[in-house]
Amino acid sequence: MPPRPLFVANWKMNGLHADGLARASALAGHAAGGDCGGDIVVCPPATLLFALRAVFAGSQIELGGQDCHATPEGAHTGDVSAPMLADAGCAYVIVGHSERRAGHGEADETVAGKAAAAHAAGLATIVCVGESAVDRDDGRALAVIGRQVERSLPDGSTTDNTAIAYEPVWAIGTGRTPAQADIEAAHAEVRAGWERRFSGSGAALRVLYGGSVTARNAGEIMAAPGVDGVLVGGASLSADAFWQICQACR
Repeated sequence: MPPRPLFVANWKMNGLHADGLARASALAGHAAGGDCGGDIVVCPPATLLFALRAVFAGSQIELGGQDCHATPEGAHTGDVSAPMLADAGCAYVIVGHSERRAGHGEADETVAGKAAAAHAAGLATIVCVGESAVDRDDGRALAVIGRQVERSLPDGSTTDNTAIAYEPVWAIGTGRTPAQADIEAAHAEVRAGWERRFSGSGAALRVLYGGSVTARNAGEIMAAPGVDGVLVGGASLSADAFWQICQACR
């Protein structure tokens, strides 16, 4: 049996208290109508976590953080630790997003340290990997993906505490998506990298696709072999659009 699909909303740096609550309440209303057939995670800005915890209480929607520090506490001004996210009600955290890798200079080893801290705090991680346009044009896409998988995962990673999101950097926020064959090949490489790293089957690993996912293309993306869910950015800022995406596995 394939893994249960996972649908992740990454609100990024969007949402003040009033509109964040309204969006979350609308999504919770959709979810109250029945199981979409997958697991749903919403990753809002950290300022909204405690408020959304109350909105999603008793629903099928889990909370997630957008990032965490590699240490549980200390003199790290502006950072949020994994135990803080757990305390706010999170069950998941995204690590290694391309916007962190590029904008904050995070190396694979940094991502692995954050994932280890998340696991220690009881959080499941959504570890992001993906190639740049230059990597793809130079024929290095699969090599880059494989390297990131092998180096970004800490010891102790399991298919229960880890999902991997393939996000081609050139597709994020551009409206462009890879061909289905390219998505299939990338997801196969993610699983192969997992198996090289942990010497076990990757069949139970949830591998998500991210990068300009919309309600229009989600069904086609989910139909690609090896795709177990999606990590959604801009489209998740509409509760209606994100719920339509969550229906894609049907």
